[in-house]
Amino acid sequence: MAVAVLGLAGCASGDGQDLASNPTSTATSVTSSVVGPTSTSSTSTTSTSTTSTSEADDVVEPAGFESVAATATTATGEVCELCLWSAATPADRSRGLMFVTDLGDADGMAFVYPEPTSTSYWMKNTLMPLSIAFFDADGRYLDGFDMEPCTADPCPTYPTPDGFSVAIEVAQGMAEDLGLTPGSTLTLTTLPCQ
Repeated sequence: MAVAVLGLAGCASGDGQDLASNPTSTATSVTSSVVGPTSTSSTSTTSTSTTSTSEADDVVEPAGFESVAATATTATGEVCELCLWSAATPADRSRGLMFVTDLGDADGMAFVYPEPTSTSYWMKNTLMPLSIAFFDADGRYLDGFDMEPCTADPCPTYPTPDGFSVAIEVAQGMAEDLGLTPGSTLTLTTLPCQ
């Protein structure tokens, strides 16, 4: 099964120039904190279909999630403009990237919590190998690691760092390319991706 990863993120060398495919700047609309759910009032949580298929029957993209713009800034000042699916409700966070084989029009998924938390993640019914990065309420990187699809029952769990507010899941191996590395900061907006 092939996983298509779109080159949606753009990174620049700290000079503020956006190299993403859409040069729309969101700097004036960026939230100052990553705490709290983003604006997802139109997210469908009552839909019976949680996946969408593209032209190929074996490609399953996230469905029922809104996309939000984000910026990751590495410790060296490299700026990466990201587009993330927003999982800000308990139901969305619980479903996450289960059964997904392609991230579609986003770089990954942001699991947004209303307050700092600790929990564990697992890969039950998750078909893609993923990398995950955790950020605190001020957007500071806390930890990150790779996770593998699980066919066992029960699936192993991955403990999280204490006091994280946002977890970002991306296709395994893409965290560094997207600026989700030790020393980085994350700014998550409530604006949809352009």
